[in-house]
Amino acid sequence: MKLSPLVAGMWRMVDWELSVSERINLIEGCIDLGITSFDHADIYGDYQCESLFGEALAKRPGLRDQIQLVSKCGIRLVSQNRPTHQMKTYDTSYQHIVGSVENSLKALNTEHLDAILIHRPDPLMNGEEVARAFSDLVASGKILTAGVSNFLPHQSAMLQSFCDFPLAINQIEISVLNTHSFYDGSLDYCQQHQMTPMAWSPLAGGLLFNSDSERALGVKEALTVVGTEVDATVDQVAFAWLLKHPAGIKPIIGSGNLQRIKAAQQALQLELTDLHWYQILKASAGKDVA
Repeated sequence: MKLSPLVAGMWRMVDWELSVSERINLIEGCIDLGITSFDHADIYGDYQCESLFGEALAKRPGLRDQIQLVSKCGIRLVSQNRPTHQMKTYDTSYQHIVGSVENSLKALNTEHLDAILIHRPDPLMNGEEVARAFSDLVASGKILTAGVSNFLPHQSAMLQSFCDFPLAINQIEISVLNTHSFYDGSLDYCQQHQMTPMAWSPLAGGLLFNSDSERALGVKEALTVVGTEVDATVDQVAFAWLLKHPAGIKPIIGSGNLQRIKAAQQALQLELTDLHWYQILKASAGKDVA
């Protein structure tokens, strides 16, 4: 699965209140910056974000061949747009996965997804049934490949044991303030099995800029010090810190502002030293490595 080094996250597209032409400009602007992968989920924007994106693609159908579309399914929200849902649950049944993909294809105005991910681990997940859904969707040309999101290594391994092709992606929360995946085996598993880790909330949901906690302030200070040395902003260093990891982390940029996206893209030009990287890790952990 080939993704661009940075991924454009579309989960807040409803909030951005962009016109169709502005959505087209956003997609084209990302492509011009080399950001050709776009992250979706059926539930984003109360089941509306995919349709907003698809409306833009319908106006510029030539854009589809230049981008990769990743979407997620497996969560059922209570919504006026899904009136049959009685409560928030997970659903990784064959019917729900296939139906969700078909809904996403219609909403996005595309004939295929580059990848579909299971959004969250489901305690009732039947690995054989999920794998059968994946295989049938690949065979029908509706998806090119599949993966997971927020899965721990043992959960990925269980599902992989039933699949007849390698799972391509694990989308997990990773940032300078959330380093669990460095230690829980998630990134090790990705390296071992050549899965692409996509990092959601790579700027810690804004905590780097909005929190006055001692830890957040300490990490921001470390990022500032490194940024002074490499001539970069705090957020650019935070992105570069993730990009340096050998697992090949793909940070998801959750902004509809092209200037912010362009600033983030400049992180690709930064080369942090190992010392820089460990200075930031120390600030996050609050101590030296053991």
